[in-house]
Amino acid sequence: MAVQDMMPTWVGATAKQIARAVRRGDTSATRVVADHLEHIARADRELCAFRVVRGGEAIVEAEKVDEQDDLANLPLAGVPVAIKENTAVAGLPTWNGSAAVRTPVAETDHEVVRRLRGAGAVIVGATRMPELGLFATTDDDTAVTRNPWQPGRTPGGSSGGAAAAVAAGLVPIAQANDGLGSIRIPAACCGLVGLKPGRGVVPCQMPADDWFGLTEHGILATTVADAAVGFAVLAGRRPDKLVPPERLRVAVSLRSPVAGVRADAPNRDAVTTASRLLTTAGHDTANVDPVYPTSLGLRGVATWLASASRIIDEFDLDRSTLQRRTRRHAALGAWAQRRGLVQEKDRTAWRERSIAFFQDNSVDLLLTPALASAPPSAVNWAGRSWRANLLACIRYAPFAAPWNIAGLPSLVVPVGLRPDGLPVGVQLVGPPGSELLLLGVAGQFELAAPWQRHAPGFPKVPSSV
Repeated sequence: MAVQDMMPTWVGATAKQIARAVRRGDTSATRVVADHLEHIARADRELCAFRVVRGGEAIVEAEKVDEQDDLANLPLAGVPVAIKENTAVAGLPTWNGSAAVRTPVAETDHEVVRRLRGAGAVIVGATRMPELGLFATTDDDTAVTRNPWQPGRTPGGSSGGAAAAVAAGLVPIAQANDGLGSIRIPAACCGLVGLKPGRGVVPCQMPADDWFGLTEHGILATTVADAAVGFAVLAGRRPDKLVPPERLRVAVSLRSPVAGVRADAPNRDAVTTASRLLTTAGHDTANVDPVYPTSLGLRGVATWLASASRIIDEFDLDRSTLQRRTRRHAALGAWAQRRGLVQEKDRTAWRERSIAFFQDNSVDLLLTPALASAPPSAVNWAGRSWRANLLACIRYAPFAAPWNIAGLPSLVVPVGLRPDGLPVGVQLVGPPGSELLLLGVAGQFELAAPWQRHAPGFPKVPSSV
């Protein structure tokens, strides 16, 4: 009897398991996609991870995958994938976080979507984000996106819908993008592997992608192997088997980039756990803190503010239709630009200083907390003041942003659970070109201390896959 006749559902399987089964003829892309669409219809009523689901269109695309003669060359054959709603998918509007900034139906795919399709992936829908991707929570006036681990908590942002979808098994992997932590923050909130590649590795397209060069496209996944194959596809590379890295020297730091914000005990303990895993894997660790100058925080916030103003101008948006917090954010951004607080030379100086950190301290990677505290509540943050949003984001997620400004690759990997039952992760940062090294170390973590791939109550991998 064929495997496809034995499997009750392919929901919960990894992307690599699905693609292997489709390539071998053990199941069909159509069956896999239909299973996931059924699961989305049931589970997303509570989570609100998707802005739109491409039901019929996704089935048609899956049938086309099944008709291809070269399945053996498709690393994501039949894999259902979600796309963040600020990334163009042909035939869909691009919402950018709210109806106020929805753009017309796209005629062509964004390059990263084109590459995913070319690898055999089937696009099942667009996932939710906050307006313009500005905040580390995900909600608007139509829905509040919820964390599958605890529905009363946010899945993070701005790629909160993507992370919720993966953590609940609605899709095995999701495309996301990261301007100041928008992949890694949701990954930490939802117990996922989240990779932000370094600058220039994956194509970006103006205007929504580019926050003054800070934004990168990456992958959210439940396993390191899935993150690796997703990254390879986005980067236009041939997927290769990850090789355990040779002995490394890793800097370990609890220092926060934001003065007065300190990681709480569960996040500090996560770094301790990760440091022990590194030592067990044969690596050396050293307590070495990056120096985060005060100007980095000030200029970083100014760039964050100005990114909103820039996108609004690029889209020629009516500011009166935007959320109150977005209008305030953009107004401050325009002021920051007029005052000369957003300068390429400042970002270049921090990039050079960051690269020098690895060289000067003879370290290969940097280990930090992923978050400073538990994710905030899942509420209508869009209806709250700009100041409330600003403080919430900075207080719980200060560790990611410096590495967007530097343009360095960085990754979040799960390392256990908080006492409240939420997942906890750590961040690994490397010099330019270290994406595979980061994934290799994350793979060693996964081998030594496997994590729960999906949130409690959501599908696990079927034992017969």
